[in-house]
Amino acid sequence: MHKKNKKKPKKLGLLEMPNTERIKLIKEAKKNLQQKMAEAKLWQQLLEAENLTINGNTIYRENEELNGFHIRNKV
Repeated sequence: MHKKNKKKPKKLGLLEMPNTERIKLIKEAKKNLQQKMAEAKLWQQLLEAENLTINGNTIYRENEELNGFHIRNKV
């Protein structure tokens, strides 16, 4: 029988680490959370949009099927 290789989350002893490392870790966590919040807000706004236009191309209109888009490389 095979055992599943599950990675256990690394436990951090904040009280045991030096102040400089703790401050750096907290700043990184705060930055990551702020970025995730900004992304979540953007996704919510996109979901609520009636029309979505990118570079003059209508990607989505309310009550119509979503159209895809592609990026053209300029040479």
